[in-house]
Amino acid sequence: MTARIGVVTFPGSLDDRDTQRAIRLAGAEPVALWHKDKDLKQVDAVVLCGGFSYGDYLRAGAIARFSPVMEPLIEQAKAGLPVLGICNGFQILTEAHLLPGTMLRNNHLHFICRDQKLRVENAETAWTSDYTAGQEIHIPLKNIDGQYVADQRTLDELESEGRVAFRYLDVNPNGSNNDIAGVANEAGNVVGLMPHPEHAVEPLVGTGRTDGLPFFTSILKKLVNA
Repeated sequence: MTARIGVVTFPGSLDDRDTQRAIRLAGAEPVALWHKDKDLKQVDAVVLCGGFSYGDYLRAGAIARFSPVMEPLIEQAKAGLPVLGICNGFQILTEAHLLPGTMLRNNHLHFICRDQKLRVENAETAWTSDYTAGQEIHIPLKNIDGQYVADQRTLDELESEGRVAFRYLDVNPNGSNNDIAGVANEAGNVVGLMPHPEHAVEPLVGTGRTDGLPFFTSILKKLVNA
């Protein structure tokens, strides 16, 4: 049976179709989920995609966190449902307290759009198992509220528990604490990052590489082997 991965669309989402295509290229079936849905249509995993949900009013992800679809998502994520948050999706996951820390305006106060070099720090989560720890990859980055911050105790816990999933290399593009580009929850089923792996799945577009595809093949293998 084909794995079914939901992609939530909020008002202001930009990358839902790109994410659905990435899922399809990996061999799974993308399932469109609307922000007003009160159930997840029995999907096997969920991706919260990038964009500017609700226009980033109040702060990025703050309103989307209270959308009807988030109630079953939060409940099922706590029970083990794999969830990936990309850019705005990462911001939503922090607002929902499924991931620690928060996102602030980039330290230089400008929108940034670039190919970003990353190092894979944790290759044991549901979304990163097709990478190897220490692997260096290039993933597109585009945001203005991408500065990851947390209190020192939280940062120490993330580092000591191996829950930093990705780290910026060569340059810290937004002032994120400890060069953190992405983190995971304790169970490893919830992962969030600011760069956009769905834009690095085909040689023709994005970085011209396929460094983002293992996100989607990782979860497919986990679901198939579950």
